[in-house]
Amino acid sequence: MIKKAAFGAGCFWHVQKEFDKLKEVTKTITGFMGGKTKNPSYEMVCAGGTGHAETIYIEYDEKKINYDELLKTFWKMHNPTELNRQGFDIGSQYRSVIFYYDENQKKKAIKSKEEEQKKHKNKIATIIEPAGEFYKAEEYHQKYYKKHGGACGL
Repeated sequence: MIKKAAFGAGCFWHVQKEFDKLKEVTKTITGFMGGKTKNPSYEMVCAGGTGHAETIYIEYDEKKINYDELLKTFWKMHNPTELNRQGFDIGSQYRSVIFYYDENQKKKAIKSKEEEQKKHKNKIATIIEPAGEFYKAEEYHQKYYKKHGGACGL
């Protein structure tokens, strides 16, 4: 069964690259979630006024990989203790966020955050919130690391 997930962990080029390494993930799309503006552009999100996070929408085969594995990948790919930033990328659009699609994902996300907190001295800044409308980013952002031979420097 194909399920969906969504995560923000800094620059979405990097996040997409990391989730694309999981062969059981059937689709990744860069875009925006968690804001108030309808159909935001990349420039609008970068300006900081829309409230959106750079987000990766994921589809995965639940028979081949479970949500817990996606969460493990999420925690490994970024520093969840940084508030509204990752490395040189600063702003709420780069926040660490888990968007959940159902109560099971919510429970697993909360539990994984509690477990991850035990590994860190600083408080985890990751937000867990219901998935809202996902807006696909412009085409030049899709699979950016494949088109340009790299991604963000995390």
